Amino acid sequence: MNDELLELAVDVAREAAALVRDRRRERVEVADTKSSATDVVTEVDRESEALIRGRIRAARPDDGFLGEEGHDEPGSSGVRWIVDPIDGTVNFLYGLAPYAVSIAAERDGAVVAGIVLDVPSGREFTAVVAGDGSVTSRRDGDPIAVREETPLAQRLVGTGFSYVPELRARQAAGIARLLPVVRDIRRMGSSALDICSVAEGTYDAYFEEGLHAWDYSAAALVAQGAGATVEVTRGISGRELVMCAPEHGFRTFRAAVNEAGLLPQTGE
Repeated sequence: MNDELLELAVDVAREAAALVRDRRRERVEVADTKSSATDVVTEVDRESEALIRGRIRAARPDDGFLGEEGHDEPGSSGVRWIVDPIDGTVNFLYGLAPYAVSIAAERDGAVVAGIVLDVPSGREFTAVVAGDGSVTSRRDGDPIAVREETPLAQRLVGTGFSYVPELRARQAAGIARLLPVVRDIRRMGSSALDICSVAEGTYDAYFEEGLHAWDYSAAALVAQGAGATVEVTRGISGRELVMCAPEHGFRTFRAAVNEAGLLPQTGE
């Protein structure tokens, strides 16, 4: 059953990615803003989500739906789809790679299938939960796995920043404290693909505050199936903070994030 959900997600993501790729050849303009003037929505975000919503509704009319650009729609089947029509909209606006279409299927509150499709490159990261509870993660059909255990000082860490100025300032201060104790920090611009980078072993870890379910749901399942731990908690501003690292190095990484002041401190 979960395989069928994944098959539908892959088919719809490919169609949405083709639309996004097509529209990028035209002039792209900002249609609206969200949390701040720099947190943008394009008309293509809305077109992509409408396409995804329509295709899923046609195939599974009783399912629920949560999309970044639309409203949470309840369903009666126990399945809910969690969708980011363009993860990395600012990259898309500027014509920079990467940006992605992300679709996750949640059954009774747990994500059981998902795809993150890197639109410019065409790479597909998929994951599905089997009947025994195990998760299989792949990139373009091939199994993927996290990097081998590495000392903290040699870890390449991905991150991102809120578009809310006050939170950006606090994040920057914390990253200034984290930077000296890791190899380096990267800011790629797509949280879903950042998490998938941990899954495929091109990052050693990732963290970001200010994410929403559509940003990480599919990618977190991909990471889990590749041998990573994903924790969703609260950051220094009270917003959702996602941390992802290989299981063997997660505790060390989490401690470093905490010591950098990026987690709420006792007594705050």
